[in-house]
Amino acid sequence: MNQKKVVLGFSGGLDTSYCAVYLNKIKGLEVHAVLVNTGGFSEPEIQSIANRAAILGVNHFEVVDITKLYYADCLRYLIFGNVLKNNTYPLSVSSERIFQAQAIAEYAKKVNADCVAHGSTGAGNDQVRFDMMFQIVLPNVEILTPIRDLKLSRQEEIAFLKSHGIELDFTKAAYSINKGLWGTSVGGQETLTSDKSLPESAYPSQLHNTTAQTICVHFKKGEPIGINDTIYDHPVETIQALQKLAEPYAIGRDVHVGDTIIGIKGRVGFEAAAPLILLKAHHSLEKHVLTKHQMIIKDQLSMWYGNWMHEGLYLDEVMRNIEAFFRDSQQCVSGKVMIQLSPYQFQILGIESKHDLMSSKFGSYGEMNKSWTGEDVKGFTKIYGNALSIYHQVNTEVIS
Repeated sequence: MNQKKVVLGFSGGLDTSYCAVYLNKIKGLEVHAVLVNTGGFSEPEIQSIANRAAILGVNHFEVVDITKLYYADCLRYLIFGNVLKNNTYPLSVSSERIFQAQAIAEYAKKVNADCVAHGSTGAGNDQVRFDMMFQIVLPNVEILTPIRDLKLSRQEEIAFLKSHGIELDFTKAAYSINKGLWGTSVGGQETLTSDKSLPESAYPSQLHNTTAQTICVHFKKGEPIGINDTIYDHPVETIQALQKLAEPYAIGRDVHVGDTIIGIKGRVGFEAAAPLILLKAHHSLEKHVLTKHQMIIKDQLSMWYGNWMHEGLYLDEVMRNIEAFFRDSQQCVSGKVMIQLSPYQFQILGIESKHDLMSSKFGSYGEMNKSWTGEDVKGFTKIYGNALSIYHQVNTEVIS
């Protein structure tokens, strides 16, 4: 009789290592461990995780690299929308998890799996993101979540692995680090309370460069295509190159506080040099080349897009509608943005674009104009303020 197949989202950490052994030894399943790379794993790290999977005795280990897909289907829209959750967080982990879950679900369909599993606990957002994606993409496949269902402690998980002859180093680091293409999250004791900040040593990127430098980021129809004199083959390369330039300045650190999907407040530290620089640079370019009403509508849609992405609702068709608007809005968002990098901060210096609506041939703000007269402005202002004038005259007695 053939064993039932389970596809396990696998990172090589303690929780997913426990799941790999538990699902095989206790549940009797054929375990396919899948590592989904969204740009956060180096080749040595992938090899180390593959070695761990072999020690755990999984039936098959697979690496699915979706870095460019992640950019095409997600990150470019976060850039187009200048999306920052609560005006702070660039959705580093939340967006990444959605696409990892989707890749695992697609792999499960490919191998005709009977079950799909993840190692999330019952405390955070990831359990909802994985569950929801699996329910939608794999409606007839059983979802297994041993860590959440059994409410296990780290000590219990380690003891279980030892009982099956597996002695691996699962020493818990002082800080939980999750690195991805769109930023790195940092969790520790300080983020469990409201009154403490993360120490300098908690961040994976330390200050190594104290000499300020000016760089130039090139955009074409809203997408980052190059830095300084180099135009890259793919925007992912631009993101990686910018991160390499900015990382030694320890730029992009912050702590995000927000509402979790399950209704409690959550706090997490992060560093995201390239994402924050790109979002601010792109936004600055847009302010020069888009119309007032394009900016107003985009700001509103961006908030909704970021919220739905954060809460795992990526497959809602309204997201495709918003993406269509975002794409169309980027037709003139081309040019270059000059940025100064310095320790712990960056500054947008200015932009150059043939679509710049500050073109001097129409006049200079606060100085002079070439398109209207003073009498034109008097007439315009009278009509523009007419409704307010009527309201105040009619309601003089009730307006304090």
